[in-house]
Parts: sequence; C-alpha cells; structure tokens
Amino acid sequence: MFKRARIAAKSAAPLSTFARRVLAALLVASLLPAAASSVEAGDPLLAYGARIVGDDARTRIVIDFDREPRFSVHYIANPERIVVDLPATAFGFPAKDLAARGLFKDIRYGKMDEESARIVLTTAGPVKLALAKVQADETGNGHRLVLDAEMIDKKAFAELVKTQSWSDRTEAAQTTSAIPAPQKAAPGDFVIAVDAGHGGIDTGAIGVDTKTEEKQVTLAFAKAFTERLNKEPGIKAFLTREDDEFLSLSQRVLIARQNHAGLFISLHADTLKQKDIRGATVYTISDKASDKLAADLAERENLSDQIAGKETVAEPPEVADILLDLTRRETQAFSISLAESVLNSFKDQVGTINNPHRHAGFRVLQAPDVPSILLEIGFLSNAEDEKLLLDEAWRGKIAGLLTDAVKRYRAAVMANGG
Repeated sequence: MFKRARIAAKSAAPLSTFARRVLAALLVASLLPAAASSVEAGDPLLAYGARIVGDDARTRIVIDFDREPRFSVHYIANPERIVVDLPATAFGFPAKDLAARGLFKDIRYGKMDEESARIVLTTAGPVKLALAKVQADETGNGHRLVLDAEMIDKKAFAELVKTQSWSDRTEAAQTTSAIPAPQKAAPGDFVIAVDAGHGGIDTGAIGVDTKTEEKQVTLAFAKAFTERLNKEPGIKAFLTREDDEFLSLSQRVLIARQNHAGLFISLHADTLKQKDIRGATVYTISDKASDKLAADLAERENLSDQIAGKETVAEPPEVADILLDLTRRETQAFSISLAESVLNSFKDQVGTINNPHRHAGFRVLQAPDVPSILLEIGFLSNAEDEKLLLDEAWRGKIAGLLTDAVKRYRAAVMANGG
C-alpha cells in the first residue's frame, strides 16, 4: 500500500538503532538471493527501508532498495519542491521512517503509473540536492539512494528550475496516449466517464478509524458504479483509472472528452475538521463558491497536481475566462440537472449534509462540453460514514441509486431532443 509520510509532530531519532538496521539487513539478505534469480525486467523495485536526519540547514534522506534504482531529479517552484522519479517501485517501509523534518515540511511517495513511481519533497524554502547518488549496500545485497539537501537562496533555486529539462521517460509516461475506452460503445450509446478521485502518490483523505486511504474507497465505488451502469441497455460507462495510478486533473478531463462522454462523475470521500458532519454532497462548477466548505474542498482537491509533483502550467487569464464561460453557458444547466437527479435518488435513502447541492471552482469539472459533477459519497473523518464507505452492500446500494439518477437524467435529455 502506498503511503504518505506526514510532518512529524516531534523530531524523529537521528538514526535507526544499530540492532534494527542489522536485523533489516539480515532479513533482506535472506530474501534477496532467492528473489534475485526470479526478478524480471518488469518487476517493480522494492524500497524496504528509509531514514531521514538533519536540521533546517542540511538534511539527508537514505532509502534502501532491493536492487539498483535508476532515478532523475527535478525542481518545481510555487511552492518549492524536489521531485525524484523512479521506475515502478513498491514502498515497503513504515511511513514514520520517512516523516518530514529538517528542510522538508512534507514528503509523499507512491505510484505514478505502471512503469514509474515518484517521491515529492516539499521544502520549507529554496533547497537543492548537493548530493544525489546510488551506492551499493555494505552487506552486498541491494542498493541505497542517498539524497543530501541543503538550503540555497531564491535566485539559485530559480536558476535550477529555469535550466532543468523535463524530457525524461517518466514525464513521457504521463501522456494520454493509452486512454481507457468504453467497451464496444455503439452509435447512440450514452457514454459516462466515472472518475475515481485521487490515486497513486495522491492518497487523498485518510479514514479516522481504519486509516483507509480515500483513493481505495473511490476506486471501489467507481468499479461498482461502472459495473452497474453497464448492465443498462444503451449506457456504456468506463473508468478514468482502473487501478492505483496517478492522473492529473487535466488528464481526467481530457480522458472524458476524448471518449466523447456525455457525463463525467467524479467520486470522493473527503475529511473535515468537524468530525460530526456526515452525509453525501453533490458539487457542480462555479467561478464563485457557494460557501466556505465548498471553497475549502475545491482548494484541497485542486492541489492534487501539486501533491504529485506536477508542474502546473497556468492558462492565460483570457483562456481561463473563456473555458469557464463555455462551461457555464453550455453545460452548467445540464450539470445542475444531474446533481438534482442524484439528490432525488438519495432522498430518504442516503443521508446528505445540509444544503447538499453546492458549487465551487473544481478544476476536474471544467470540461466545457461534458456535464460534470463531483460527488462526496461521505466523509472519512466521520466514524459512522467511514463504516458505510467500507461496506460492500452499501456500496452496491449507492451504485444502484446513482444509476437510477443517470437514467432519469438521460430520459429528460432525450425528451428535450438531446
């Protein structure tokens, strides 16, 4: 399971104990020789250990791998981040072993796609890697990646960002050349893109009791919903992501558009500071948020690309205005109609929060020609909601109610000549 290493509440010990390191080395040594002969080129690397030491002037990160990793390093501004790209990697060490400290205020790592993984180091200020190298483990088994970070001034960091190249394999993998498509969509079929929020390095929210990651909850719901939709004649649904991989917000929108989707439904299960709030919420796009809760949620969801270390390319203001205007003029009424249909299905069947239809500037809902909603199925910050979100029977019930909502929406559109 891919994990996020959160900011440590207290400074971690400077180094793992000698005994712990020896035990880890012995364990790996006992496993690696047998495994090495069976490792194939396509097998992921195993990152089995990690440690971090240092202060706010210089910080070292060491990550142990079962074999030599290839890697590349990039720098991103606003906010300052260091991105380390790797081949496919399984991260098997406890999150606390790489809890942020020193020069780093947040550390995330995880899968980007089937062929690549990424470590994103969000820094407390301008930082560079004075050393980034792979060396053989002293036991003779495996290798370790050593990253030595040191503080620099803003001008030097800006120069690093300006002069670097992103033309490497891992960035090329983030294209949409392999877009999933509906199965045997026939002419006249109503095509629906079901979007499981988060994924890969972006875990999303974390359950209050079980610590379940939001990306797992949304994918399970998306699969159940898609399967239910595809039982209906004339409806073809597909998933924007079919497994635990990262998709940028713009990729999700493009996947829906290139597959000629008539609807885009993004599924989420967020957390709130107010743990007593529970129930479903439906969001549509708007240039002005309906309330603070909607504004805060949109701000968090729109940070998904930053979390994964994606370089955000800002649209010129006039382009952004045109996109938003097109969304409002051509599809907002349809999006609102879908939201109302969903809430009608949920009535007396599924609990909702007060004022369950809200709106804000969600980037994932900005397709100008695809009616889109973001559905918060419930909140992982609420213990009762969390239990329901993990219940397979309840998942099936929600899938059925959402399918009824889609059918009513489709019937209304067709009745109006759509």
